[in-house]
Amino acid sequence: MLPEVHGWLRRRTSSAGDWPLRDLLAAKGETTVSVVLPARDERETVGEIVGVIRRELGGLVDELVVIDSRSTDDTALVAARAGARVHAQDEILPQLKPLDGKGDALWKSLAVTSGDVLVFVDADIRKFRSSLVLGVLGPLLGDPTVAYAKGCYDRAIDAAGNGGGRVTELVARPLINLHWPELAGFVQPLAGEYAGRRSALERVPFVTGYGVELGLLIDLLELAGLDAFAQVDLGAREHAPQSTEALGGMAGQIMLAAWSRLERQGKIRAFHEPSVRLAQFRRGQEGHDVLVRDVGIGERPPMLTIEA
Repeated sequence: MLPEVHGWLRRRTSSAGDWPLRDLLAAKGETTVSVVLPARDERETVGEIVGVIRRELGGLVDELVVIDSRSTDDTALVAARAGARVHAQDEILPQLKPLDGKGDALWKSLAVTSGDVLVFVDADIRKFRSSLVLGVLGPLLGDPTVAYAKGCYDRAIDAAGNGGGRVTELVARPLINLHWPELAGFVQPLAGEYAGRRSALERVPFVTGYGVELGLLIDLLELAGLDAFAQVDLGAREHAPQSTEALGGMAGQIMLAAWSRLERQGKIRAFHEPSVRLAQFRRGQEGHDVLVRDVGIGERPPMLTIEA
Protein backbone atom coordinates (compact mmCIF):
# COMPACT_ATOMS: atom_id res chain seq x y z
CA MET A 1 0.00 0.00 0.00
CA LEU A 2 1.28 3.47 -0.88
CA PRO A 3 2.65 5.53 2.05
CA GLU A 4 0.15 8.31 1.33
CA VAL A 5 -2.69 5.80 1.60
CA HIS A 6 -1.44 4.67 5.01
CA GLY A 7 -1.48 8.30 6.10
CA TRP A 8 -4.94 8.84 4.69
CA LEU A 9 -6.24 5.81 6.58
CA ARG A 10 -5.02 7.27 9.86
CA ARG A 11 -6.37 10.76 9.20
CA ARG A 12 -9.62 10.05 7.43
CA THR A 13 -11.02 6.85 8.96
CA SER A 14 -13.52 7.08 11.83
CA SER A 15 -16.30 5.01 13.38
CA ALA A 16 -20.04 5.62 13.37
CA GLY A 17 -19.88 6.14 17.13
CA ASP A 18 -17.66 9.17 16.59
CA TRP A 19 -20.64 11.00 15.05
CA PRO A 20 -23.55 11.11 17.56
CA LEU A 21 -26.76 12.81 16.52
CA ARG A 22 -26.40 15.70 18.96
CA ASP A 23 -22.99 16.63 17.52
CA LEU A 24 -24.23 16.51 13.95
CA LEU A 25 -27.25 18.64 14.77
CA ALA A 26 -24.88 21.22 16.26
CA ALA A 27 -22.58 21.06 13.24
CA LYS A 28 -25.34 21.12 10.62
CA GLY A 29 -25.89 24.86 10.63
CA GLU A 30 -27.41 25.95 7.32
CA THR A 31 -26.34 22.79 5.49
CA THR A 32 -29.28 20.87 4.05
CA VAL A 33 -29.30 17.07 3.90
CA SER A 34 -31.08 14.74 1.47
CA VAL A 35 -31.24 10.97 2.00
CA VAL A 36 -31.87 8.91 -1.14
CA LEU A 37 -32.85 5.24 -1.37
CA PRO A 38 -32.75 3.63 -4.82
CA ALA A 39 -35.22 0.74 -4.71
CA ARG A 40 -36.42 -2.05 -6.95
CA ASP A 41 -38.77 -4.65 -5.48
CA GLU A 42 -37.74 -3.92 -1.89
CA ARG A 43 -41.15 -3.83 -0.19
CA GLU A 44 -39.91 -6.09 2.62
CA THR A 45 -37.27 -3.62 3.85
CA VAL A 46 -37.84 -0.14 2.43
CA GLY A 47 -40.67 0.79 4.81
CA GLU A 48 -38.64 -0.02 7.91
CA ILE A 49 -35.65 1.97 6.65
CA VAL A 50 -37.79 5.01 5.87
CA GLY A 51 -39.53 4.75 9.24
CA VAL A 52 -36.28 4.59 11.23
CA ILE A 53 -34.85 7.64 9.44
CA ARG A 54 -38.02 9.66 9.93
CA ARG A 55 -38.36 8.77 13.62
CA GLU A 56 -34.75 9.12 14.65
CA LEU A 57 -33.23 11.65 12.26
CA GLY A 58 -36.09 14.02 11.54
CA GLY A 59 -34.22 17.08 12.78
CA LEU A 60 -31.15 16.25 10.74
CA VAL A 61 -32.54 15.05 7.43
CA ASP A 62 -34.36 17.67 5.34
CA GLU A 63 -35.45 15.36 2.51
CA LEU A 64 -36.07 11.62 2.38
CA VAL A 65 -36.53 10.39 -1.18
CA VAL A 66 -37.06 6.93 -2.66
CA ILE A 67 -36.31 6.47 -6.35
CA ASP A 68 -38.49 3.57 -7.49
CA SER A 69 -36.59 1.75 -10.22
CA ARG A 70 -39.40 -0.04 -12.08
CA SER A 71 -40.52 -2.20 -9.19
CA THR A 72 -42.99 -4.94 -9.98
CA ASP A 73 -44.22 -5.05 -6.37
CA ASP A 74 -45.67 -2.26 -4.21
CA THR A 75 -42.31 -0.83 -3.10
CA ALA A 76 -43.42 2.69 -4.02
CA LEU A 77 -46.64 2.45 -1.99
CA VAL A 78 -44.87 1.01 1.06
CA ALA A 79 -42.23 3.74 0.93
CA ALA A 80 -44.80 6.50 0.55
CA ARG A 81 -46.91 5.20 3.45
CA ALA A 82 -43.79 5.13 5.63
CA GLY A 83 -43.22 8.81 4.91
CA ALA A 84 -40.81 9.05 1.97
CA ARG A 85 -41.28 11.18 -1.09
CA VAL A 86 -41.31 8.71 -3.97
CA HIS A 87 -40.28 9.34 -7.56
CA ALA A 88 -40.48 6.86 -10.42
CA GLN A 89 -37.08 6.67 -12.10
CA ASP A 90 -38.44 6.99 -15.64
CA GLU A 91 -40.55 10.05 -14.79
CA ILE A 92 -37.49 12.10 -13.81
CA LEU A 93 -36.05 14.08 -16.75
CA PRO A 94 -38.45 12.29 -19.13
CA GLN A 95 -36.93 14.02 -22.16
CA LEU A 96 -33.87 11.78 -21.81
CA LYS A 97 -33.63 8.24 -23.14
CA PRO A 98 -34.43 5.75 -20.35
CA LEU A 99 -31.46 3.77 -19.08
CA ASP A 100 -31.29 0.82 -16.72
CA GLY A 101 -29.62 0.26 -13.40
CA LYS A 102 -28.90 1.58 -9.96
CA GLY A 103 -26.51 4.23 -11.20
CA ASP A 104 -29.19 5.89 -13.29
CA ALA A 105 -31.53 6.03 -10.29
CA LEU A 106 -28.82 7.68 -8.17
CA TRP A 107 -27.97 10.16 -10.90
CA LYS A 108 -31.60 11.12 -11.42
CA SER A 109 -31.99 11.72 -7.68
CA LEU A 110 -29.78 14.79 -8.13
CA ALA A 111 -32.57 16.31 -10.23
CA VAL A 112 -35.33 15.85 -7.63
CA THR A 113 -33.47 16.72 -4.43
CA SER A 114 -32.06 19.99 -3.18
CA GLY A 115 -29.78 19.05 -0.27
CA ASP A 116 -26.25 20.43 -0.07
CA VAL A 117 -25.21 16.94 1.03
CA LEU A 118 -26.71 13.71 -0.30
CA VAL A 119 -26.66 10.41 1.57
CA PHE A 120 -27.23 7.26 -0.47
CA VAL A 121 -28.55 4.16 1.31
CA ASP A 122 -29.40 0.78 -0.21
CA ALA A 123 -33.03 -0.21 0.27
CA ASP A 124 -32.44 -3.90 0.99
CA ILE A 125 -30.80 -3.58 4.41
CA ARG A 126 -32.20 -5.73 7.19
CA LYS A 127 -32.26 -4.55 10.83
CA PHE A 128 -31.53 -1.02 9.68
CA ARG A 129 -29.91 1.41 12.13
CA SER A 130 -29.84 5.18 11.86
CA SER A 131 -26.10 5.08 12.58
CA LEU A 132 -25.62 3.97 8.97
CA VAL A 133 -26.72 7.47 7.95
CA LEU A 134 -25.07 9.31 10.82
CA GLY A 135 -21.74 7.66 10.15
CA VAL A 136 -21.33 8.65 6.50
CA LEU A 137 -22.85 12.08 7.10
CA GLY A 138 -20.53 12.90 10.00
CA PRO A 139 -17.29 13.64 8.12
CA LEU A 140 -19.03 16.03 5.72
CA LEU A 141 -20.75 18.03 8.45
CA GLY A 142 -17.65 17.95 10.62
CA ASP A 143 -15.05 18.96 8.04
CA PRO A 144 -15.69 21.28 5.06
CA THR A 145 -12.70 19.81 3.17
CA VAL A 146 -14.37 16.36 2.94
CA ALA A 147 -16.34 15.96 -0.29
CA TYR A 148 -17.21 12.26 -0.13
CA ALA A 149 -17.53 9.76 2.73
CA LYS A 150 -17.78 6.03 2.21
CA GLY A 151 -19.06 3.47 4.69
CA CYS A 152 -17.38 0.18 5.46
CA TYR A 153 -18.70 -2.71 7.52
CA ASP A 154 -18.76 -6.43 8.17
CA ARG A 155 -21.25 -8.13 5.88
CA ALA A 156 -23.15 -10.81 7.75
CA ILE A 157 -24.81 -13.59 5.78
CA ASP A 158 -27.00 -16.07 7.65
CA ALA A 159 -25.38 -15.21 10.99
CA ALA A 160 -21.86 -15.52 9.57
CA GLY A 161 -19.65 -12.73 10.84
CA ASN A 162 -18.28 -11.53 7.52
CA GLY A 163 -19.47 -13.67 4.65
CA GLY A 164 -20.25 -11.11 1.96
CA GLY A 165 -18.27 -9.03 -0.47
CA ARG A 166 -17.40 -11.67 -3.06
CA VAL A 167 -17.42 -9.22 -5.97
CA THR A 168 -15.36 -6.77 -3.92
CA GLU A 169 -12.63 -9.28 -3.14
CA LEU A 170 -12.54 -11.06 -6.50
CA VAL A 171 -13.06 -8.12 -8.88
CA ALA A 172 -13.12 -4.60 -7.46
CA ARG A 173 -10.18 -4.80 -5.04
CA PRO A 174 -7.77 -6.35 -7.56
CA LEU A 175 -8.74 -3.73 -10.16
CA ILE A 176 -8.24 -0.89 -7.68
CA ASN A 177 -4.86 -2.13 -6.48
CA LEU A 178 -3.66 -2.69 -10.03
CA HIS A 179 -4.74 0.61 -11.53
CA TRP A 180 -5.81 3.09 -8.84
CA PRO A 181 -3.64 2.23 -5.80
CA GLU A 182 -4.58 5.55 -4.17
CA LEU A 183 -7.99 3.96 -3.52
CA ALA A 184 -6.60 0.78 -1.95
CA GLY A 185 -7.46 1.97 1.57
CA PHE A 186 -11.21 1.58 1.04
CA VAL A 187 -12.41 -1.48 2.93
CA GLN A 188 -15.72 -1.66 1.03
CA PRO A 189 -15.27 0.23 -2.25
CA LEU A 190 -18.64 -1.06 -3.50
CA ALA A 191 -20.57 -0.16 -0.33
CA GLY A 192 -24.02 1.27 -1.00
CA GLU A 193 -23.92 3.63 1.99
CA TYR A 194 -22.05 6.84 1.25
CA ALA A 195 -22.49 10.59 1.22
CA GLY A 196 -21.23 13.39 -0.99
CA ARG A 197 -21.47 17.10 -1.46
CA ARG A 198 -23.78 18.12 -4.29
CA SER A 199 -21.06 20.46 -5.53
CA ALA A 200 -18.88 17.40 -6.23
CA LEU A 201 -21.50 14.85 -7.29
CA GLU A 202 -22.95 17.14 -9.95
CA ARG A 203 -19.53 17.46 -11.58
CA VAL A 204 -18.90 13.79 -12.34
CA PRO A 205 -20.62 11.26 -14.61
CA PHE A 206 -22.57 8.30 -13.23
CA VAL A 207 -22.27 4.78 -14.65
CA THR A 208 -25.80 3.45 -14.96
CA GLY A 209 -25.32 -0.13 -13.74
CA TYR A 210 -23.65 -1.76 -10.74
CA GLY A 211 -20.35 -0.12 -11.60
CA VAL A 212 -21.60 3.20 -10.24
CA GLU A 213 -19.76 2.97 -6.91
CA LEU A 214 -16.41 2.17 -8.52
CA GLY A 215 -16.94 4.85 -11.15
CA LEU A 216 -17.69 7.50 -8.53
CA LEU A 217 -14.57 6.63 -6.53
CA ILE A 218 -12.34 6.91 -9.59
CA ASP A 219 -13.94 10.06 -10.98
CA LEU A 220 -14.10 11.88 -7.64
CA LEU A 221 -10.47 10.97 -6.97
CA GLU A 222 -9.58 12.66 -10.24
CA LEU A 223 -11.78 15.66 -9.41
CA ALA A 224 -10.92 16.29 -5.76
CA GLY A 225 -7.97 14.12 -4.70
CA LEU A 226 -7.65 11.46 -2.01
CA ASP A 227 -7.72 13.81 0.97
CA ALA A 228 -11.25 14.89 0.02
CA PHE A 229 -12.39 11.33 0.87
CA ALA A 230 -13.26 9.90 4.27
CA GLN A 231 -14.15 6.39 5.43
CA VAL A 232 -16.39 5.41 8.32
CA ASP A 233 -16.67 2.03 10.02
CA LEU A 234 -20.41 1.37 10.33
CA GLY A 235 -20.08 -1.92 12.21
CA ALA A 236 -22.16 -4.68 10.62
CA ARG A 237 -24.68 -4.63 7.79
CA GLU A 238 -27.08 -7.38 6.80
CA HIS A 239 -28.91 -7.83 3.53
CA ALA A 240 -30.23 -10.64 1.38
CA PRO A 241 -27.34 -12.26 -0.51
CA GLN A 242 -27.48 -12.56 -4.28
CA SER A 243 -26.79 -15.73 -6.23
CA THR A 244 -23.37 -16.36 -7.71
CA GLU A 245 -24.97 -16.09 -11.13
CA ALA A 246 -26.32 -12.62 -10.35
CA LEU A 247 -22.95 -11.57 -8.94
CA GLY A 248 -21.35 -12.61 -12.23
CA GLY A 249 -23.43 -10.03 -14.05
CA MET A 250 -22.54 -7.42 -11.44
CA ALA A 251 -18.85 -8.24 -11.84
CA GLY A 252 -19.12 -7.82 -15.60
CA GLN A 253 -20.56 -4.32 -15.20
CA ILE A 254 -17.85 -3.34 -12.72
CA MET A 255 -15.15 -4.51 -15.12
CA LEU A 256 -16.72 -2.49 -17.93
CA ALA A 257 -16.81 0.58 -15.70
CA ALA A 258 -13.13 0.10 -14.92
CA TRP A 259 -12.31 -0.38 -18.61
CA SER A 260 -13.99 2.91 -19.53
CA ARG A 261 -12.02 4.80 -16.86
CA LEU A 262 -8.72 3.18 -17.85
CA GLU A 263 -9.31 4.19 -21.44
CA ARG A 264 -10.44 7.71 -20.57
CA GLN A 265 -7.45 8.30 -18.31
CA GLY A 266 -5.00 7.02 -20.90
CA LYS A 267 -3.94 4.04 -18.80
CA ILE A 268 -4.65 1.52 -21.56
CA ARG A 269 -4.62 1.53 -25.35
CA ALA A 270 -7.74 -0.25 -26.47
CA PHE A 271 -7.52 -2.23 -29.73
CA HIS A 272 -11.02 -3.65 -29.42
CA GLU A 273 -14.35 -2.92 -27.81
CA PRO A 274 -15.07 -5.27 -24.91
CA SER A 275 -18.03 -7.57 -25.40
CA VAL A 276 -21.10 -6.81 -23.30
CA ARG A 277 -22.44 -10.36 -23.57
CA LEU A 278 -21.87 -12.69 -20.64
CA ALA A 279 -22.39 -16.44 -21.13
CA GLN A 280 -23.20 -18.43 -18.00
CA PHE A 281 -24.30 -22.02 -17.49
CA ARG A 282 -27.09 -23.78 -15.65
CA ARG A 283 -27.54 -27.50 -15.22
CA GLY A 284 -30.48 -28.63 -17.31
CA GLN A 285 -32.20 -31.94 -17.93
CA GLU A 286 -29.86 -32.80 -20.78
CA GLY A 287 -26.65 -31.20 -19.62
CA HIS A 288 -25.65 -27.57 -19.26
CA ASP A 289 -27.92 -24.87 -20.61
CA VAL A 290 -26.35 -21.62 -21.74
CA LEU A 291 -27.69 -18.35 -20.38
CA VAL A 292 -26.46 -15.27 -22.22
CA ARG A 293 -27.13 -11.85 -20.74
CA ASP A 294 -26.29 -8.29 -21.70
CA VAL A 295 -24.13 -6.68 -18.99
CA GLY A 296 -23.53 -3.49 -20.92
CA ILE A 297 -23.56 -0.21 -19.05
CA GLY A 298 -24.44 3.32 -20.00
CA GLU A 299 -23.25 6.58 -18.56
CA ARG A 300 -25.00 9.78 -17.59
CA PRO A 301 -23.00 13.01 -17.97
CA PRO A 302 -22.35 15.36 -15.05
CA MET A 303 -25.68 16.74 -13.89
CA LEU A 304 -24.37 20.29 -14.21
CA THR A 305 -24.34 19.81 -18.00
CA ILE A 306 -28.06 18.98 -18.17
CA GLU A 307 -30.34 21.83 -19.12
CA ALA A 308 -33.47 22.19 -17.00
